[in-house]
Amino acid sequence: MLGNRSRDTSPELAIRSLVHAAGLRYRVAAKPLPKMRRTADLMFRPVKVAVFVDGCFWHGCPEHFVPPKTNPGYWDGKIGGNMRRDRDTDARLAEEGWLVLRFWEHQPPEECARAVIDAVTARRAKPLRKAGPTG
Repeated sequence: MLGNRSRDTSPELAIRSLVHAAGLRYRVAAKPLPKMRRTADLMFRPVKVAVFVDGCFWHGCPEHFVPPKTNPGYWDGKIGGNMRRDRDTDARLAEEGWLVLRFWEHQPPEECARAVIDAVTARRAKPLRKAGPTG
């Protein structure tokens, strides 16, 4: 498992290239929240957009995931844990006002990049409200 990349995968690089070509700038493999150990594949901090490109095997894609026949107990726990962590990450970021975009590695990069560009552009068009006391 040491040879498996956690960043700079082919699908991620393809999306990043298209988003960059559209003129958007972003952080790579950055923590959206300081106290959270998880990193987003692309992050647009000023508009609070976090992008994750999930691998079909490691994140349990409903279309392509095939559970390994060897050591099924280990893999059920591993992949299930990844999926639970993804949902927890989504919830924690949403609580803080972030928009989370998740894509599967098999999705066309053009489609993913278009969704990212549209989301960032829309968030730039309207100011984000800062949390704080009302009154």
